[in-house]
Amino acid sequence: MTLDLAAVARERNITYFLICFADLSGTPRAKLVPASAIGAMAQTGAAFAGFATWLDMTPADPDLFAMPDPDSLMQLPWKPEIGWLAADPWMNGAPVAHAPRNVLKRAIAAAAAAGFRMKSGVECEYFLLAPDGESIADATDTQEKPCYDQAALMRRFDVIAEICEAMQTLGWGPYQNDHEDGNGQFEMNWTYDDALVTADRHLFFKYMVKTIAEKHALRATFMPKPFAHLTGSGAHTHVSLWDAATGSSNLFLASDDPKGLSPLAYAFIGGLLHAAEALCAVTNPTVNSYKRINAPRTTSGATWAPQAITYAGNNRTHMIRIPEPGRFELRLPDGAANPYLLQAAILAAGLDGIAHDRDPGPCLEINMYTDGGSVDARELPHNLLDAVRAFRASSVFEHAFGDEFVTAYARQKLAEWQSFSGHLTGWERRTTLDC
Repeated sequence: MTLDLAAVARERNITYFLICFADLSGTPRAKLVPASAIGAMAQTGAAFAGFATWLDMTPADPDLFAMPDPDSLMQLPWKPEIGWLAADPWMNGAPVAHAPRNVLKRAIAAAAAAGFRMKSGVECEYFLLAPDGESIADATDTQEKPCYDQAALMRRFDVIAEICEAMQTLGWGPYQNDHEDGNGQFEMNWTYDDALVTADRHLFFKYMVKTIAEKHALRATFMPKPFAHLTGSGAHTHVSLWDAATGSSNLFLASDDPKGLSPLAYAFIGGLLHAAEALCAVTNPTVNSYKRINAPRTTSGATWAPQAITYAGNNRTHMIRIPEPGRFELRLPDGAANPYLLQAAILAAGLDGIAHDRDPGPCLEINMYTDGGSVDARELPHNLLDAVRAFRASSVFEHAFGDEFVTAYARQKLAEWQSFSGHLTGWERRTTLDC
């Protein structure tokens, strides 16, 4: 039963709603709507000029209408008079084909038609910085191996606790918070759920962390590699496939396999490995992303990011890790990944793997950081341009997402690459001025 938002507003003392959609870059775009108008907005949507956001539109396009999803409602724990609603962009009476939440919903529908439901969880890493963004906020956080540093974690207790308590209020089931491998870096975990729910929460989490950090005179960033010498921020994604009818049977779980995975799970992994170069355009969507993967070791001794297209058991040096029966962890994504496109791309590549019974090859139980040269493994793309070219040429994503999305997404990413390439860097001057 669809929620009556006007009635909910009265019951919960909500005076305003944020009707929010994510554009291609993953930026939340919203309008603040008084509760007195939410009944009409629920029927017609909130009007936006699509070209004013990072969508593939022009000023000549008609209004975009963001249709709020009542089931996505989250009441801001730090400002409970405001309700947040994820929305689906529509135009000319139809869903915008390249809008990220619509892309994910199509992927979910394709999975359901095949009898599957994907459940996932994300590990969102971020840095807490000084307001100018130039340095970490805690000048005393200087250990070479700062991961799980109790003192540094507790120096940021006020921020971490407020975020965690907000997740508890929202009913997400948060279960741990820790200082991560980079100085000034943190991670917070909550319970996995259906892919769309996880994507909505992922988008909201990034907004929430940034907002609460600002409240404490700090700046939070999910930038993949804000400091060259420190471990970058990932968005490791844990994945399992369940029956579509009830969502109660884990189809990845198998008791007769040493790793506890079914043939279906291995085919899904095979799909991710098969499409990995193209997948990077979504999981690692910025120029900066490629300073995290294929990176030299950091001051902690390891980047904790993948270097090649491989999988293993409980081994964090690979692109895919199998930590326990019934699920796997994709360690490729970073903090810049669009929450909706991340889930959609994983699901699309995995379904392709199942449809074609793709063989993931051998499970490599080696340390890829030290022994990777001993195996013949494909490399991950070394820059955004290579990843976007692979994405544009991928039959997997063209089939799953359609030409409109592939063209729109590739066009934006190529424009980002061209903008980056147009900047003269200090490195170029140092190495080329006297050539």
